[in-house]
This record gives sequence, structure tokens and C-alpha cells, in this order.
Amino acid sequence: MASSSATASSGTAPTDRPGERARLAAVRRYAILDTPADGAFDRVAGLAARIFDVPMASVTIVDRDRIWFKAQQGLPPGVSEIAREPGLCASAILDGRPYVVTDARRDPRTATHSLVRGGPGVRFYAAAPITGSGGHRLGTVNIMDTRPRRIGDRELATLADLAAVVMDELELRLSAMRTLRVERDMRIRVETERARLAHLASVLQRTLLPPALPRVPGLDVAAHYEIASADQVGGDFYDLFPLGGRRWGFFLGDVCGKGPEAAALTSLARYTLRSAAVHNPDPVAVLRILNTVLLHEEQGDDPRYCTVLFGLLAPDGDGFTVTLAGGGHPPALLLRREGAVEPLHPPGGQLIGVLPDPHMARITVRMRPGDGLLLHSDGLTEARTPGGGMLGEEGLREHLAVSRPAAAGADGVLTDLRKLLVGLDARLWDDTALLALVVPRA
Repeated sequence: MASSSATASSGTAPTDRPGERARLAAVRRYAILDTPADGAFDRVAGLAARIFDVPMASVTIVDRDRIWFKAQQGLPPGVSEIAREPGLCASAILDGRPYVVTDARRDPRTATHSLVRGGPGVRFYAAAPITGSGGHRLGTVNIMDTRPRRIGDRELATLADLAAVVMDELELRLSAMRTLRVERDMRIRVETERARLAHLASVLQRTLLPPALPRVPGLDVAAHYEIASADQVGGDFYDLFPLGGRRWGFFLGDVCGKGPEAAALTSLARYTLRSAAVHNPDPVAVLRILNTVLLHEEQGDDPRYCTVLFGLLAPDGDGFTVTLAGGGHPPALLLRREGAVEPLHPPGGQLIGVLPDPHMARITVRMRPGDGLLLHSDGLTEARTPGGGMLGEEGLREHLAVSRPAAAGADGVLTDLRKLLVGLDARLWDDTALLALVVPRA
């Protein structure tokens, strides 16, 4: 069982503590205070309450002299903020570690806190700080109960994961706000300046993709993204991220449309997939959660749907076990070391965000040393040659069976495909996203 050693008060006013001015500046920079209720953060609070089986959970931001609730579940109606009293949220941001109070009435740090003495009568409290890239702790994800209880290290790690999900969403929104603000201002003045508009679109595109893929022990990974039109933000997206227990999640998808609307939908899809995967080991369940979110987000005639492949990687001896589910997306290609190319097309796999109960299923395969896995958007197979023909899925598989690019690693797969398009003198009519995973030969 872990607990924090943070002192509830130090005799120093909060705003006088070292680094507090910079921390408050970071809070202001994210422009989250006093914003309306938001489904993304509400879902985190609800998920925390369900995971830990507690009656109360919240996502809070610590301001200069108040604790503001961005999302809360189970607290008295109308509670949107409380004074910055030491003991709970205000103390939980002090040293960056998970903060635990097993019995708030008996703990001197919290015994006089208003949430303990009055309604709702908090007895148990645990929090994980929401920490930005600069190390500033903006607030906390909290779970509370009206009875004393204990919490283990594994549960605290899960709570920290939820805080990281909140921070990811804040970072994505900050990037989108910055780039969309610049885009809105510049479009008025530079409609005829194609080069500047193309630069703007590329900046926005980079905010919607992971800056770099993580290192996966025992696996070679690479990704490539190419936009068909330089003056529009594309709708393809991909990601690879750790899930704990040596498992990894990955996905590649394509949202409907282009431009700012596609950028907003891409941000929502990435956040939802990562958040759902943290606590759900079933790729089908993860896609169903995304389907529900997109259905609830739909407004008027604005279509909000996407295609996506979502998978889980787990080390398996000298290789990896891959569990994959799909929603209306082109099949992944398993590149066997002997040269065979196997399309992995989970049965069903209807579009995400169209039907309330789409049919989906999962498939499981094993990647051995020398095997590779390629995920791609339909821009690759729909690449047009000067004669008007398309590469097509069959043409792609035939090429890969001959070239066997997995032998050169993940970068080798992507280099091979770029050379293929150049050799065909093919034109991309749609954005193209590629994600290659290769198990190196022993």
C-alpha cells in the first residue's frame, strides 16, 4: 500500500511556494478553468468511480485560491468549486506522487477539511496528479468514499493512468486551440498564399499524430503519413502506446471528411481509443466504446464516423500475439517471413459511428521472428496510375509477396511501399497512413 508523505501545510501561502507562479501560468495556458461541462472529462470521472467502486470521483484543477471541478460524480449537486484548503486536492499536487488518506477523520492532514467535516462526509481519499510536459501539476483525478478503506499500488497505478489520459486530452486540446486559432486568423488574409496555408495545415496535422512512436522491446516499429492535398488537414490517424503488463495497444483509422471538422473528430477518436484501452483488454469492446461516443457526438447533418483497426500486442516467447478487431477498415496484412501475405480481416467490422449495435469480431494471430504486420489506410490501395488504374488490395499483396520487405525491418516495409508508388508514377487521391510492426529475426 502506497501513501504520500506530503505535508498538509507548510506555513507558507500557496502562491508563495517555489514554482507556484509558473504552475498557475501553466493552468492559465491550458484555458480549462470555468469551461462548460465536457463529456470527455465526465467519462473519466465516471470511469474512475466504476473501476474503484466508489460513490464519488472527480477531475479537479487547482487554481490560486480554489479547487475547481472540471468533472465530478457523486458530489452534492451544484458543487463546482471549493476553497483551496490543505489536506485533499491542494495537498495532492505538492510532490507529484499518488496521495492517499485512508481515514480522513483520523488523519491530521484532513480532519478539518470542509468535505470531511460537512457533506458529503469524505472518509477515504486518493488522488493522482495531472502533470503537464513541463512538470507542472495542474490538478488531480480523485476518488472518494464515505467509509475508510485502503488502496494498493496496482490501483494507484491505474489512477495515475487516468490522470495521464486527462493530461493527454488537455495537450491535444491545447494544440488544437492554438493551431485552429492561427488558421482562423490567417485564412482571412492569406487565401491566395497557398504556401502559407499548406504550412498551416501541416502544423495542425502534426498535432493530431504522435510525435514519435515508442520503443517496444522485441519489436521494430515505423509509421508514415502522407497528405494527398497540402492545403487540407487529413483525416487518417494512428498510434502505438503501452498498456501495462508488457502489453501494447495500436490502431490506425480514417475519419470522415477533411479540415477542422476531421481534426476534431480525429482528436476525439484517438483520445477515446486510448482511454478505453487502458482498462479494457478486448479490442471489440474498445471499438464499441468508440462507436457509442461517436453516436452521442453526432449533431444535425454533420456525419461523424470513421473506419479503424484496433489491436493488442503481447509478447509470446520469441514473438508476439496480436489480437485485432476492425470497423469498416481495409484489412491488415501479415507478412510472413517465408513470403506469404495474409490479409487479416476480422469478420463483420461495420463502420464506427453509424449503427447503434454494429457487428464486430476479433481475430488472433502470432507473429514469429521475421514476420511483419502492415496497417494502412485506403489511400494506398486507391493510388491512381497515369493510366487511371488503381493499385488495389490484390496488387499490393502481390507486390509484398515478391519484395518481402519485412526482412529489412519496419522502415524497410515503408521504404518499399514509397518506392512502389514512385515506380508506378502513382498519384495519391486520398491521405495515406502506414504503420509497420516487424519482429526482428533472431
